[in-house]
Amino acid sequence: MTTASRSTGLRILLIEDNPGDADLVAVALDESGRRSLLHVCPDGEEALAYLSLRSENGALPDLVLLDLRMPGLSGGEVLAAMKADRELRSIPVVVLSTSSAPDDIAHAYRAEANAFVTKPLDLDGFLHAIQAVELFWLRIHRGVANC
Repeated sequence: MTTASRSTGLRILLIEDNPGDADLVAVALDESGRRSLLHVCPDGEEALAYLSLRSENGALPDLVLLDLRMPGLSGGEVLAAMKADRELRSIPVVVLSTSSAPDDIAHAYRAEANAFVTKPLDLDGFLHAIQAVELFWLRIHRGVANC
């Protein structure tokens, strides 16, 4: 991540098949005031195509928010494909799921997810969770790219 992107917000790719949840993520990011840029892909196939195109032009997202359960290519399959790709593997991936099942959480971490967040069922909780994820990856987290 460059210094410029840290001062203006994150480039975030949201991979989410539920339009309502995608809208809530957009609202949460707007309300944070941190000016993150959000791109939404409604399925895994579109997400991998988007990442491939971004890899070619050097504009990869700073963060991926990934729903686990999607029709077609699942979130787990997207995560595996990203972590197997030399260009994509360093992008932090936060799994956002309605699941809190220990098996789902363990599987995500075994597949090298950087974090797992269970989507809160109430509106305030959902908005707060998204804003906390954004704040962590923008202001608190320090990774290799921050050196």
